[in-house]
Amino acid sequence: MKRSTARLCRHGIVAGVFLLLCIPGYAQSTAAFAARVRRIISQPVYRHASFGIEVYSLDRNRVVYAKNPQQLFTPASTTKLVTEGAALELLGADFRFHTRVYRTGPISPDGTLHGDLILVASGDPNLSGRIRPNGTLAWENVDHCYDGSRYTKAVPGDPLLVIHELARKIAARGIKRIDGQVLVDASLFPEGKREQGTDVVISPISLNDNLIDVTVTPGAQPGDPVHLHVSPVSAYAQFVNQATTGASGSERTINWSSDEKQLNGSHIVTVSGTLPAGGPSILYSYRVPQPSRFAEMTLVQALRNEGVEADYAPYGVPVDFSLFRSDYTAANLVAEHVSPPFSQEVKVTLKVSQNLHASMTPYILGAVLGHARQHILQAGFDLEHAFLERAGLDLSGASQSDGAGGSQAAFFTPDFMCHYLAFMAKQENFPLFERALPILGRDGTLWNIQVHSPAAGHVFAKTGTYYVEDRLNDNMLVTGKGLAGYMTSANGRHYDFALYVNRVSIPMSGLNDVEKTVGGTLGQIATAIYEIGP
Repeated sequence: MKRSTARLCRHGIVAGVFLLLCIPGYAQSTAAFAARVRRIISQPVYRHASFGIEVYSLDRNRVVYAKNPQQLFTPASTTKLVTEGAALELLGADFRFHTRVYRTGPISPDGTLHGDLILVASGDPNLSGRIRPNGTLAWENVDHCYDGSRYTKAVPGDPLLVIHELARKIAARGIKRIDGQVLVDASLFPEGKREQGTDVVISPISLNDNLIDVTVTPGAQPGDPVHLHVSPVSAYAQFVNQATTGASGSERTINWSSDEKQLNGSHIVTVSGTLPAGGPSILYSYRVPQPSRFAEMTLVQALRNEGVEADYAPYGVPVDFSLFRSDYTAANLVAEHVSPPFSQEVKVTLKVSQNLHASMTPYILGAVLGHARQHILQAGFDLEHAFLERAGLDLSGASQSDGAGGSQAAFFTPDFMCHYLAFMAKQENFPLFERALPILGRDGTLWNIQVHSPAAGHVFAKTGTYYVEDRLNDNMLVTGKGLAGYMTSANGRHYDFALYVNRVSIPMSGLNDVEKTVGGTLGQIATAIYEIGP
């Protein structure tokens, strides 16, 4: 036995499991933890799956358990830990976006602006109703970008809060008529690509997360029309209701059956399908195809509500905004919105796994910090790469091509993730970073995972889920499920951890079952870390 123990002490890895059997007081708990993990992952549902697990002691600055630590795993949205942590350190917790509106001509005594009014997009992801009076940002556990669920909610309040505030400020400058056009300069970085998680269009202008929320309520009886509540109401999109109430207990089939683009760039969207009688109202989100036009039309509408005569530009006529940059001066500034601190944006993105925000982040780094005009996404990733290199991390264990983790290029090793988290734990902004994470059994994307576990309320971690349809077997194949973050165990020890499982086949019954089954398993492993403290 002594010879075997000595071999473990020197080499540390046996059958893929790292056991610190040499350290008095830890051998028993580490062995108990390894045994618990074996029981958890030996369930029949995981017979074809691969697990990658690493647990890192922040007290001892070393790995205390690992299974397949150097294999690359599909991380899904745990990618956001790297994206948002890097941005928090590079931009700073107190960084604020400045969304400004400029005039391009003089204002006459009668209140006529002889020129154009241009809103210059700053990349602020939160031009929405998220902003609360105390300067924090609101969020819901199941964000409106994850629509179609009974749990999906939009934050309360005016989704066009910022646009309405800007319109009031413009009117307060004495502008009563604009004889030019209302424009949105969205040239900070390219608009039009859809992020790969929720299919929302990426743009430097983001009103209400580039979504229009349509809450559908069943009628009183089967066959009755459903009721639609649209928020925000805008000239940009008109919704035609052809959806009906289905039989009680029937399947929900609400969809956008047609989307007709008009000559002015607006859309007529037909809502079809059924919603079962007696069931709850369900929020469905319309993905705005062109956020800059959406912003132009809503700003014009807001100005008109303030008594300002205004109109938007003819649709489809290209505008070279580089010709206007000389007008973007303090003397021509007519209104400005300053965002809450960036630490609040990081919290929204990590708590609810907000894909659009995370996908915007590398562009923001490239444009705002890197001042890039071309290859902006790559410029953002170059800054992130340099940051991770300075952290002394082994980047051969990381691959990333988008901010949210929806790209097929997203892969991380558990070892990379744990050492990254250990580095972040030593940074000045770490308390903000940790508090931005979902809390097991309490909030964010972990609100309903291991609710009654002893670890509930003590695990701060980012989730990740990536799945595809397996039509051959009429199943759902979870190609990537992850949980990574921090905790203080029941015995007072401090850890970071990275838990991944790839390629799990489960019945085709929806995302909730993925969370209960596979997410619950990762929650059980996190609970084992908490209870045992390896």
